[in-house]
Amino acid sequence: MICNCCEWALPLIALLALVAGCRPTPCRQLSVVVSGDTAGWIAPCGCSSNQSGGLARRATYLKELRQERAVIAADVGGAVRGDSPYDRLKLDAILSGERLIGTAAHNIGAAEAQFGPDHLRRLASVGVPLLSANVRDRSGRPVGEPLRIVVAEGRRIALVGVLSERYATPALDVAPPRPAVLDALRAASERYDAAIVLAYVPEDELRLLAAGLPEVDAIVGGPTGQPLAPRRMGPTLLASATNEGKFLVRLDAPGAGQSDAWSGLIAELTERFADDPEQTANLAEFRKSLAREDFSPRQTSFVEPLPRDLPKGFAVAGTASCQTCHEEESRQWRQSKHAAAWASLKKTGSQADPACQRCHTTGYGAPGGFSSIKDERPLRDRVQVGCESCHGPSQGHTAEPAVHTSYFARAKDFCTGCHDRENSPKFDYDKYWKLIMHGKKP
Repeated sequence: MICNCCEWALPLIALLALVAGCRPTPCRQLSVVVSGDTAGWIAPCGCSSNQSGGLARRATYLKELRQERAVIAADVGGAVRGDSPYDRLKLDAILSGERLIGTAAHNIGAAEAQFGPDHLRRLASVGVPLLSANVRDRSGRPVGEPLRIVVAEGRRIALVGVLSERYATPALDVAPPRPAVLDALRAASERYDAAIVLAYVPEDELRLLAAGLPEVDAIVGGPTGQPLAPRRMGPTLLASATNEGKFLVRLDAPGAGQSDAWSGLIAELTERFADDPEQTANLAEFRKSLAREDFSPRQTSFVEPLPRDLPKGFAVAGTASCQTCHEEESRQWRQSKHAAAWASLKKTGSQADPACQRCHTTGYGAPGGFSSIKDERPLRDRVQVGCESCHGPSQGHTAEPAVHTSYFARAKDFCTGCHDRENSPKFDYDKYWKLIMHGKKP
């Protein structure tokens, strides 16, 4: 093995190796680090402590690892959740962050495929190279590169990307993954030393694909719900990077004098990794763009279309409309953290992000509810978690008190819509309900 103190000898050794018909032994170890299924989690939202993930921590992890070894970064796909205008802007921001990280290739996942061939080609031309061996437009033209060879430490690593057939769209055809991988490798024969497949396929398909591809060194997938630690399926190493990009798969190439088998591990992006300044600046630019766009709920993928047969009076009246008759309940609400939900967003600078607005406002996407920051009307009493966040749009009730609020018998069921495992990992229903319990005593 060539050590750092012998760097003067590298040119001579390389020449002798070429004469002998072989390549010089690499100085450093090599790892391929794969992220995936980011699902819009560009940064921890900050609703609770100990949240993992985010591009800023991913960048720090890679920088630290690069101090001790050569690193190739790649992504298996699934960067966002939908194909709305909001998701499109976020996809641009995530790919910008990946470009800063030095990501060698980004596989086309289910979310990316929803944007169609024209938009994907535009993204590939300005950002991280998009990869796919089995996705084509309806005319048969490839949308991404089928295979990309990355050279590091004297090793030629072939990255191949595939998508599950179940994620085909009206604008995109998706061929069977296994033959597509083999065709791509055949076309690159003799030009690579190791092959790694980035496969955005469900877990059952992922295992079958790994079992059917002994020709490759490793397969990294998503979306599998939870990350899969690297394990062997015959000669092929199988792993999965998923769960909003909070976990990375690190694949370690065999060192000099070792077997040809790759090994690996799962790395969680916890608070132990500081926020990288470049990624923090990228996030700030994304938030500025959100403030300029001021997306309405209908421009996101967070709101389902409303049914046509809405009950009479199904519209948000505003928290102030409840206070006249429900004075004691209103007093209790004003002393709660719900009443400061919007202020908590402003502290983190995320008040323009619809992913946060949906839980920190009243009636997000409902008739009469929060619509946008620029709309002055919601700024009065719809920019916090108010009465109708749990009781439902209540204009009908304010007009006729005998008419129950929209979710009269189900108000308690709406707690976990925002207080989920991600945002409130310590949420205890019985404990928290006692803090806001109001109304008639049983």
